[in-house]
Amino acid sequence: MFVTKMSLSHMNRGVCLLLGQIQRCAVATSFPAGRCMTQSATQPEPCSVENESVKPTFKNRNPRSLERMALAVKDRGWKTTWPHREFYHRLIFSRSQKYVTAQVFSSSSPDPVLSCSTKEWALKRELPSTNCVAACQAVGEVLAHRCKQAGITRMVYRAIPWTYRSDAVQSFRAAMKDGGIILSEPRRKYIGF
Repeated sequence: MFVTKMSLSHMNRGVCLLLGQIQRCAVATSFPAGRCMTQSATQPEPCSVENESVKPTFKNRNPRSLERMALAVKDRGWKTTWPHREFYHRLIFSRSQKYVTAQVFSSSSPDPVLSCSTKEWALKRELPSTNCVAACQAVGEVLAHRCKQAGITRMVYRAIPWTYRSDAVQSFRAAMKDGGIILSEPRRKYIGF
C-alpha cells in the first residue's frame, strides 16, 4: 500500500497522519524485538592489547629533528673557505644600489630556502625607497615572519666586517631579532658511544 506524494497532497491531514503511522509500524516490525529505529547496532569493543602495542623499531621521518637537537652533522668544508660552511641554515643579506635582498640557505642545497627582497611588489609599494634603512628593516621583519612560518628559528649570520656597523645592517639584524629569530646556531653536540 504505497501512496505517492501527488495523491497525498489531495488527501486531508488526518488520512495522511494515519498512513504515516501505518508505514512506521511496517518498518518497526522489520527490526528485531527490543530495538528501536533510533538505536544503532552495537559495535564490538576494541582490543586493548592492539592499542597499547609498541613497535620494537622506530623510524624518525622528520629530517630536521637531529638538526634542532644540534646532533646532525655540519659540513665543515675547507679551513680556508670563507664564509665557513659549518651551518644548518645561513642568512645572507645584500644591499645594492637599488634593492635590498635577504636569503636563507640550507647546508644541503645551493638554492635559497627562503628569500625576501624589495623587488617584491608587496614591499616595494609600501616603501618610499627600496634601498634605505627603512627598507632593510622591512625586509628583516618580513623574512623573520616567513622563517617563523617555515619553522626555522636559528641561523648563522656573519656580516662582512666592513659593512657590519652600518645603520642598514643594524636595523636588519634588530628586525630579525625582534621577529624571534636567533642569529646563531648551537654548537654541535658529540655523543660518545
